[in-house]
Amino acid sequence: MENNVTKVDFQEPTIYTVETKDAPKAIGPYVQGKVVNGMLYASGQIALDPVSGEMVGETIEDQTYQVLRNVGGLLNAVEADYDQVVKTTCFLKNMSDFTTFNQVYESFFDNEKPSRSCVGVANLPKDALVEVEIVAVVK
Repeated sequence: MENNVTKVDFQEPTIYTVETKDAPKAIGPYVQGKVVNGMLYASGQIALDPVSGEMVGETIEDQTYQVLRNVGGLLNAVEADYDQVVKTTCFLKNMSDFTTFNQVYESFFDNEKPSRSCVGVANLPKDALVEVEIVAVVK
């Protein structure tokens, strides 16, 4: 198999900030996401309710559903969907939740699976059980 690499020359980058009420507001000095030259780089999402800003759920299932709904809110804001996600990075507070997390995660990425990293961490903001960040292709 041959390696063919084509260099793309961007004249000036197109960059804009994503801000939507369909995902939680940033709880620190960052934004919900940035679109750069047709790629969405979204900040990590935890299980915060977009309206109240409070944590949702006490189980890995409940929190994963909320996290991925928040991801969906960001995707919707840039007229994209889960099929356009090309990479996720997933952070689990407890790696023993890996199988249960995967069951919920897979239900959101049923057509096109993104590439993914999943790591265990000592702690997450607001004592969350899971955090997911994404990179997606947008129009």
